[in-house]
Amino acid sequence: MDQTDQADDTINRAAPNGGKRLRPSGGYRKLRSFQVTTIIYDATVRFCDRFVEKRSRTVDQMTQAARSGRQNIAEGSRAAATSSQTELRLVNVARASLDELLLDYEDYLRQRGKWQWHKDDPEALAVRAVGWQQDQKDSIDQSDPAAHWKAYATWLEHTDPAIIANTLICLIHQANYLLDQQIDALERQFITEGGYSEQLAAARYAERGKQQGTGPMAKDAPACPTCGKAMVLRTARKGQRAGSQFWGCTGYPECKGTRPAGGENQRQNPSNPSNPSNPSDPSDPSDPSDHERRP
Repeated sequence: MDQTDQADDTINRAAPNGGKRLRPSGGYRKLRSFQVTTIIYDATVRFCDRFVEKRSRTVDQMTQAARSGRQNIAEGSRAAATSSQTELRLVNVARASLDELLLDYEDYLRQRGKWQWHKDDPEALAVRAVGWQQDQKDSIDQSDPAAHWKAYATWLEHTDPAIIANTLICLIHQANYLLDQQIDALERQFITEGGYSEQLAAARYAERGKQQGTGPMAKDAPACPTCGKAMVLRTARKGQRAGSQFWGCTGYPECKGTRPAGGENQRQNPSNPSNPSNPSDPSDPSDPSDHERRP
């Protein structure tokens, strides 16, 4: 295991209470997208050094685009611990950078009258077959950049720049496909699990509830009538019912759903019969201003 991966694993397992971190981060070296973009970056540096005029601005543009495609995957993985949106944004930046690099290689072939492989050409199929074979290997082999380069060396070390450019176009398409899958998974995760702040608030409410013996782990804890999330007992801090308890949604402040605590008279909200509390009543414990936000 790489030293960086070892550090990531240690950090993800280390927490003040001995448990795991709320959101793991790192481990990007095991991502297939990172592995492919590493090959693309290394091969682009060599390609520009061998076949592109060194004084041309294209050299800097291509190498920076290739680097961005790789580095933003790593940065996004690191940012996952504290921000889902930052992770998603950085992965999208990586995707956009590879699109820019793809155009540079297509321009190189077109402007020099070279043939660009079709996706079903034998050469392109051969390159894609190597990628499929790499996916079947264990994670230790996959995280070795030298092993990856060796798998594609037949094309990447060729004397014909057109073969190298076409191979890199194939690899960029592979990386873009992988990043599209990664972005889709991140979006689904954000929708179903929420962002870091939301998860942190829910974890805090749950922990406080366990400490008080009245949190969402309690058997009688109801579900929020608005969003369906678990609820915890809270205490009204002001108004005629200051000091009384009520059930509040763990998704607060995004969700302000409430239920009366057991034993209290339930009052119906005329504007919403499904909600037993009336948030417009200044004495009602569900008034957002009455929520106890901190222990």
